[in-house]
Amino acid sequence: MSHDVPSPQVLLLPDWQHAAPAPWLNLWQTAHGYRLVAQHDGLRPLRGDWMMQLEEAVLQSKPALTPDVTLVANGLGCLLVAAWAAHSRHSHRIKAALLVAPLDAELDALCARLASWSPIPRQPLPFPSLLLGRHDDPDCSFLRAQAFAHAWGSEFMDAGPCGPQSAASGLGEWPQGRALLQRVQDKARRGSKITARAPRTVISR
Repeated sequence: MSHDVPSPQVLLLPDWQHAAPAPWLNLWQTAHGYRLVAQHDGLRPLRGDWMMQLEEAVLQSKPALTPDVTLVANGLGCLLVAAWAAHSRHSHRIKAALLVAPLDAELDALCARLASWSPIPRQPLPFPSLLLGRHDDPDCSFLRAQAFAHAWGSEFMDAGPCGPQSAASGLGEWPQGRALLQRVQDKARRGSKITARAPRTVISR
């Protein structure tokens, strides 16, 4: 009996408290066999604890000589990717990352509850990434999302106005997101770093 992990290996990193995972994350987990990285405490998230959970999940992935894991992050999960990549010795195992609606832990309304998440790492990610920002996100302004993308070396896209929840809220399995995931994986496979460019809308209402 084979115990190989199915390919592609995708780790889903949900947001914090408002977060029960976004519906599309659950659907991706069910439909495609991706792994949801559950955290011990989503109401009082500690950055160090979250980083340890991601480190364990990456180390449990199928060993390979080439990067074999893709990260899909939502909200606070985006900051987790940046923090983990800045400190882990295993970031070479990551093929690419899709970062959806990052959360700004340095906002006055959030910094007290997310004290361990400041300062937000600004180092470039050592793997291709694509970041979606929103104009109407109360937890991260459009300009801050653009600034994160620039600092992390991520391609930036405008997710459009999608209401008060996640960028994919109400969109079922969110096929556009799956297409973006495939895009960043294809870029990584070709060995070309995704470069930031003028934002364009990928979801609109």
